[in-house]
Amino acid sequence: MKRAQFQLHDTPARYGTASRLFHWGMALILAWQFATALAHLLLEDTAIEGFLWATHRTVGLLLILLVVARGLWSLHNRGHRPASLSPMATLGHMALYALMVIVPLLALLRQYGSGRAFEPFGLPLMPGFEGARIDWMMAPANLLHSWLGWLLLALIVGHVAMVFIHRRRPQDEDVLARMLGDR
Repeated sequence: MKRAQFQLHDTPARYGTASRLFHWGMALILAWQFATALAHLLLEDTAIEGFLWATHRTVGLLLILLVVARGLWSLHNRGHRPASLSPMATLGHMALYALMVIVPLLALLRQYGSGRAFEPFGLPLMPGFEGARIDWMMAPANLLHSWLGWLLLALIVGHVAMVFIHRRRPQDEDVLARMLGDR
């Protein structure tokens, strides 16, 4: 395998260094988020769950900030990026991006509606308030945040599976090489 070269911007042949850093950085963050959610689900009231779950909201905020930055970077590179392989690939990527925005936004809406303070990294993002919580703000996340998060995981698994399917088919383009930086 050839060594990845530094190239900031995307080209029709491959993704640039910035796009690759966004992609793999978000992959790591999403893996962390799903590890925290699985620990919360399967290891309730353990030290592992306590450690991991304590980071879930803060890392979720970091994720949505990276999604916005990645989206802006994608718009900046529009027309220079590798082409999508099919309309289904385009729809799959659109669904991934939509869920990467919707899932943490629902959580932020619930956080505000709860009246509890939210100070990620010590920054007073939501100071909290006294009085009754705002149920209409909490209801959408209570209903959908978890389910849509697991749907996002299912789409990610499908995304990874399709990468390897395309890599194995002789008539298909090796899309992994485009994201690893190889020509």
